[in-house]
Amino acid sequence: MTEGDNAPGTGGQWGRAVDLLVVGGGVMGLWAALKAGRAGLDVLLVDEGRLGQGASYGHLGALMAHMPDKWNAKKQFQFDALLSLEVEVRALEAETGLSTGYARAGRLIPLPKPHLRAIALRHEADARGNWQAPDGRSFEWRIMNDTPAPGWPLMDGIEGGFVLDTFAARANPRAFTAVLIAALRQLPNVTMAESAAVVDLDGLKAQARFATGETIGFGHAIVAAGYKAFPILERMLPARAKPLGAPVKGQSALLAAEIDPSFPLIFLDGLYIVPHEGGRVAIGSTSEDAFDEPFTTDEKLEGLVVRARQLVPALKEAPVIDRWAGLRPKALARDPLVGPLPDAERIIALTGGFKVSFGIAHRLADAALQSVLGSAAVEIPETFRPQHHLA
Repeated sequence: MTEGDNAPGTGGQWGRAVDLLVVGGGVMGLWAALKAGRAGLDVLLVDEGRLGQGASYGHLGALMAHMPDKWNAKKQFQFDALLSLEVEVRALEAETGLSTGYARAGRLIPLPKPHLRAIALRHEADARGNWQAPDGRSFEWRIMNDTPAPGWPLMDGIEGGFVLDTFAARANPRAFTAVLIAALRQLPNVTMAESAAVVDLDGLKAQARFATGETIGFGHAIVAAGYKAFPILERMLPARAKPLGAPVKGQSALLAAEIDPSFPLIFLDGLYIVPHEGGRVAIGSTSEDAFDEPFTTDEKLEGLVVRARQLVPALKEAPVIDRWAGLRPKALARDPLVGPLPDAERIIALTGGFKVSFGIAHRLADAALQSVLGSAAVEIPETFRPQHHLA
């Protein structure tokens, strides 16, 4: 692996075509490059900025399944992905000697009103039927009268008790992408280039042009550039009345607080409180369709911090040590967009993960690569495929 002088966008000359060009170095693109590199392909991974930044650079890292009721193919895919992620993570950590901050710590959901308890009890039965792993493990949507730890969160105003979701996990997003990058550095057939902006993809010529004017040929190209992937892909499709997707602003904060990292993350009315190792607690996150300053935090984030401090007394004096604002890719059809484009099968979409990318990116990368590697088909919901998004 090389980074720098011989990579496009850095002033060097790229002298050969590659088997696979991956456009976008967030969690989606990193997984795709890693899996392709492990399979022996000659891979070039490029990002217009820095690897692991953008939507992958937030703080939360909450890895949660869909609700266990009304089970369908999408919920099963996500459940299976979250199960297999644990195996993938442990292998990555053993390979690199680094930590992703992963732990299946669970999720605690306060039930402010009594009627919510009746609904939660129905979901408790749903989880017994649907949250079953092939290895015999089962996970619970457990109804509790008390919080598992005093003050986590306050009992005040919680009339229906709590749900403890034992399937949920968390990881440190920035540590996670750093581990993926470290694993890629160990592969001699993978080149990574930062500050290398792709301005044009030609699926017929199988060629990419960079902002520097340089070009490179490829066997296949995976477009994993977050919300910027949508216009890149649209240029290779028939004219559309509506875009494939759009950016949604998110904000999060990181607090310094000595909270036991084995505590479950808390979720209440859009507020997440996620304890991490090293005396850090993540707060977030917003989902804003309308915004003026996409990369600037504002009063919406400060409101979440206030709510978190009201809910957990141990956070009352905890200082905010970092704030993040960024744009997540949300497809118009709501589900991830994954697979070869119709009539341009060398170009493969891998975007639209919105809030769930860290939990399923490894499996979506497998699906994106199946036509490149000729590997066994990866079953993904039909609503993820380009044909559904283009209908």
